[in-house]
Amino acid sequence: MRKFRLISIALLLFFMITAGNVVSGQTQDSVRYNQYGVAVKRTPLNAELRSGTLVFETEDQSARIWTDIRVQTDGAAFFGETLNPIGNGTGIRRARIGVKTTFANNWYGEIDIDLANSELELKDAYLKYDFKNGLRVRAGNFKEPLSMEATTTSRYLTFMERANVVSAFAPSRHIGATAAYSHNWLCAEAGVFFQTIGGLEERTFSEDANKDQGIDEGMSYTGRIVIMPLYTSNDMGIHLGLAGSYRTPKTDAEVPGSVRYSTRSISSINRKKYMDTDDITDVDHELLGGLELAGFYKGLRFQSEYIMNNTYRKNSLGTEKFNGFYVFGSYLLFGGNYVYNIEEGEFTQPGRGKDWGDLEIALRYEYLDLNSRTDGVMGGSGESFTMGLNYLANSNVKIMLNYAFINNDRYANAKGKLYVGHDIDGNLTKNPEEVIESAGKAGENYSMVSIRFEVDF
Repeated sequence: MRKFRLISIALLLFFMITAGNVVSGQTQDSVRYNQYGVAVKRTPLNAELRSGTLVFETEDQSARIWTDIRVQTDGAAFFGETLNPIGNGTGIRRARIGVKTTFANNWYGEIDIDLANSELELKDAYLKYDFKNGLRVRAGNFKEPLSMEATTTSRYLTFMERANVVSAFAPSRHIGATAAYSHNWLCAEAGVFFQTIGGLEERTFSEDANKDQGIDEGMSYTGRIVIMPLYTSNDMGIHLGLAGSYRTPKTDAEVPGSVRYSTRSISSINRKKYMDTDDITDVDHELLGGLELAGFYKGLRFQSEYIMNNTYRKNSLGTEKFNGFYVFGSYLLFGGNYVYNIEEGEFTQPGRGKDWGDLEIALRYEYLDLNSRTDGVMGGSGESFTMGLNYLANSNVKIMLNYAFINNDRYANAKGKLYVGHDIDGNLTKNPEEVIESAGKAGENYSMVSIRFEVDF
């Protein structure tokens, strides 16, 4: 509890200090000082709720500050004659506390912390400068520009969890710096990135590698470009995206010089990682590539991605090759419409068709292959079918219901920890080479029903 109090106090101080230093030509007669004893310019702020979000803004709109708070409460139940028991459960998927500000017209700052399930994790924390001509630069901790689904905020996801291929390969947040440009039908972003600092474990690995072995933390060069035919229309659009990343091993891995790809199979409740390559050692570098195709027409939407990964190893160990894709379609039943953010190259909050909200139905198929070669890494492969029903009550409340069927192959044994079939004597076995079930019959498969209650403000 003490840690949470300190976090709350720190955020409150940040809010007060930033608001107290808002720059404007309008000042009051009396002088005020900040906590460092420096005289500050004083500017009246207008406060209002904007779709349920508290916003403070100067009269000339040159500066504003607002909160970004998000809570997602999840529950899931699992069905089927599984080889390995799965426990039903509940959890707080995300509990975000964020403060965002724009100041002096061109500057933007943000800090975002996640407290889900009593685990503290830093999310976005960066500074951005907008040249107001389509060009923007930023530095700090934020998502690398790879994968449309990965860069889309979790508050606007169509399904409760991102597709397995995105969870396994998309690099998410790292310390870095990028330059971005958007104009009419084009948006692009590219930059250099270093280690992740989101979790204590990864940060400890990196610090120990630096302290004990003097290892460089590793670098990544990541970029994404999107073109948008029909960008002039608010009712319809097409999205074509291409992304790539060159990556050297990071020291936030448990084993220096290694990488690992795994996923929890579209669930935060089921903690088993069926598909898992374990630590791939002696890595020289990785290449990631992504293709994106999406489109919408009023309340109808289509989205898909393909991501490939080549992991190049030293000492004549060969190259490990992995890939996967997803494709989904969705529809707003009561007259709502999808909204596309041209500046970011992704979908944002949809418009609702009725005063009481709207209902969204969605269907997704996905496939992930972490089997490289029989004499190399065989981390398992799997497919999933997911149906979703979302109630978009208003700008602040969303209720999501998902049904999914997950089908894994015989190599998806969580690094040798899970049963994947039966041996010749009829006993359960974790060794895929001993499994007697025919192709398509071995491996774990099960069904899942999950629900989420989400509030954003």
